[in-house]
Formats: sequence, C-alpha cells, structure tokens
Amino acid sequence: MSNEQYFNDAGAGQKHSDLCHYSQAVVFGDVAKCSGQGGWDTTGNVDADDVAGQVELAFENVDRVLQAAGFRGWEDVYLMRTYHVDIGTSFDLTVKKLKSRIPHRPVWTAIGVPRLAFPPMQIEIEVEARKQSA
Repeated sequence: MSNEQYFNDAGAGQKHSDLCHYSQAVVFGDVAKCSGQGGWDTTGNVDADDVAGQVELAFENVDRVLQAAGFRGWEDVYLMRTYHVDIGTSFDLTVKKLKSRIPHRPVWTAIGVPRLAFPPMQIEIEVEARKQSA
C-alpha cells in the first residue's frame, strides 16, 4: 500500500481535477510534485491576451496548490519547469516574477511548446517542493 496523498486547491484546481481526471499535487513524505499550473483565475478563466497576467496568476496558482498540500509555498520549491507557447514574450516576465517572489534559486528548465492543454494558456509552471525542517 502506498503512502502518497493527493491534493487539489479549491476553485479552479478542483474544477480542472474533475474535468480532466488528475490531481494538482501529490505528496510523498516531505516532497510535493505539482501538476503544471496555468495562468487561470480562481474560477478557471484564462485571458488569452494578457501574458503578464497569466505569468502572475500561474505563480499564484503554484503557491495556492502547495499551501493546499501543507507546504509554505514558493519558499519550499527546489525545482521548476516552465512551458511557454511564446517563450520570447513570457520568459523575461517569468524571470522577473521568480526574482521578486523567492530569494533562493531553484533548478529550472524552460521549454517552448506549440500549445498547452487549454488553448488560451500561454504559460504553465510545474514544480517540486520539499518541506523545510523546523
């Protein structure tokens, strides 16, 4: 019997989980692996014309999912993967947000893709995090 636990944040996280049959995060002991978080608002809406807003919301959604799983948020992130439909537009915005959000430097892979799961999405952020010892 496995000891992983699955989590969804309320609102869009649960909505997407129900719609697409997946979980927002899985926790194994002190490690969380989070599904890619897009730039949707708390109801799941995505503004296709606001890349900066999507970057902002994707960061907020990562934080929300980690907190739903019992973590502090971005402070616990050690690895991230970002997927960009137009990496030329969203990459610098992501760097700026990352620098302003957390002081440490997680390992990071940024990938340009032709499309994401929901057509209006321009960015998706996937992370792994580890709870810090007290």
